[in-house]
Amino acid sequence: MHTLEQLRSGELKGIKRLTLSENLKEFPLEILSLSESLEILDLSSNHLSAIPKEIAQLKKLKIAFFSNNLFTHVPHEFKANKSLYMLGFKANKIEAFDEDILPLSISWLILTDNKIKKIPNSIGDLHLLQKCALAGNQIEEIPQSISKCKNLELIRLSANNLSALPLELLELPRLSWLAFSGNPFTPTPAHSLQEMDINELEILELLGQGASGHISKAKHIHTQDEYAIKIFKGAITSDGYAKDEMSASMGAGEHPNLIKVLAKISSQNELGLLLELIPNIYKNLGNPPNFETCTRDTFEKESRFSIESISTIAKAISSAAKHLHNNNIMHGDLYAHNILINDADHTYLGDFGAASFYTEHHELFEKIEIRAFGCLLDDLLSLCQEKQSSEYQKLYQIAQNCLNTEHKKRPLFSEIKL
Repeated sequence: MHTLEQLRSGELKGIKRLTLSENLKEFPLEILSLSESLEILDLSSNHLSAIPKEIAQLKKLKIAFFSNNLFTHVPHEFKANKSLYMLGFKANKIEAFDEDILPLSISWLILTDNKIKKIPNSIGDLHLLQKCALAGNQIEEIPQSISKCKNLELIRLSANNLSALPLELLELPRLSWLAFSGNPFTPTPAHSLQEMDINELEILELLGQGASGHISKAKHIHTQDEYAIKIFKGAITSDGYAKDEMSASMGAGEHPNLIKVLAKISSQNELGLLLELIPNIYKNLGNPPNFETCTRDTFEKESRFSIESISTIAKAISSAAKHLHNNNIMHGDLYAHNILINDADHTYLGDFGAASFYTEHHELFEKIEIRAFGCLLDDLLSLCQEKQSSEYQKLYQIAQNCLNTEHKKRPLFSEIKL
């Protein structure tokens, strides 16, 4: 975190990344003094509502974040920033998203948690768009021009006012991660699950946290049985409504590679689930994407996987995904960073924050998820040194079949022979 005083004194001259959060009401023009170096600008958590036209002077600007500000429209001033590829306006008050206002260099657009009703037709001109976060708005329709976004791989459309998803979107050649729960067209199945009063539990140490909530270890005050408890942060998350994540988690049913949901937490103030406690010998298989990889997971530098491990992981996750689709659930976030693994290569597919129920287009939805599975397999194989083995060649070919840009040529999970 930097300060306005540092910026004005010239102390920050030549820096590539600037982060300022000082209840700013106006864009500090002193930022323009960094025009020859600045690549990442983060002015989140201020009181900004406008961008000066001089922003075009930041010729090297690649990434700009303005989350938790007061913007009411997507600014047109960035149009001249030809190097800008990532733009974020999460949790503002944006209602207007006008035509032809973004630079064509955009590949990652974040407009989560605003009040946008209409997406401009010109979104189809963003040919480099790979990742688009639009959850938590009031969007009523996806324009047919989305069919021109041939590089789009991830889109979040949960918690909007959509009456349907257009085939133009579902048939995009690279679409792999899709979330659409909490719209008028999505079903909301009822689930019979016992309830447990939160007062019956003693909350112990924090085990982890993510976009939708935090998971803690818990102990029943009478039986002393230990569990994991997930408490959701609020009604809406970056992937959609917390209640929809709960519904998908409960509707998934039992599978050896899914974390068992035991009960719904009964509490006046919070939403929560009681889960089986996974031993701490389980670790995340991978790490989330970063600015460079955009949609693809990252891994520790020393990460290496044997072909036997990759085969075991692939069988487990394919089986879990097949089970979900048999229950008309799309996971929506099938990634290594949402997979837990132990030293014996037993895995759990977790995090249902982006999961969605569906009643039609079964094969289309499954083949979108198949491509995500192909990306996972491709990532793991890239970290395998046994490239001459027959098992490697077999898994490599499966990955390529899953990654086919012609969705009709991809297999279903039941057709993959691992």
